[in-house]
Amino acid sequence: MAEYILVAGAWLGSWAWEDVARDLRAAGHGAHPLTLSGLADKQDVPAGQETHVRDIVDEVERLGLRDVVLVGHSYAGIPVGQAAERIGDRLTRVVFVDANVPVDGESFASMWWQGQTAFEALLAEGDGSWWPLNAAEFDGQGLDSEQVARIASGGTPHPAATLTEPAVLERPLGELPATYIKCLLDGDEPMDDVAELLKSEHWRLVEMDTGHWPMFSQPRELARILHASVRVRA
Repeated sequence: MAEYILVAGAWLGSWAWEDVARDLRAAGHGAHPLTLSGLADKQDVPAGQETHVRDIVDEVERLGLRDVVLVGHSYAGIPVGQAAERIGDRLTRVVFVDANVPVDGESFASMWWQGQTAFEALLAEGDGSWWPLNAAEFDGQGLDSEQVARIASGGTPHPAATLTEPAVLERPLGELPATYIKCLLDGDEPMDDVAELLKSEHWRLVEMDTGHWPMFSQPRELARILHASVRVRA
């Protein structure tokens, strides 16, 4: 059985993984949802990109885990991808859930689909933080009204430095054993940088017929895919 470190994307904390973690534990795995610094119950903790990487590495070391599957959703794919190469032989696999992936020397902001200038304008409007979406912005993502309310009410502003500071990689990301989960309601093709990584023999693609927040819209199916990922050998 594996030990899953579950890291949610922007605005969210460990609470986002409650349903998925329950199913993983029922299957016999360890499940360890993690709140990153500056978010949710840790929103008063100062944070930059390196802080988030250390949050993940420190959790693995604090718990003394081996056979680790690091799971990063959305933004969290950036620190998770960096942490994956730092935990050495403790890593079994890294799973990116409809996620951004780290690119050495690039930040979340520099890879923003509308460009860094547009993203920095969002941060300026939010007094230096990236504010959570409103309920209407979750339309078309396979979520019912209760699920939308749960995400919207639980989200907290995301610290800007984690989004604007660059990632640091010491080896090609394609060398890591990885699964990429593409949520089709959020676009039917992976981003270009992900598509390039999927050419690696070590990477696998899995598709889900749901939106960008599958831990809410399809938690049981997501848990099943995470469980199946540990049987994959790159």
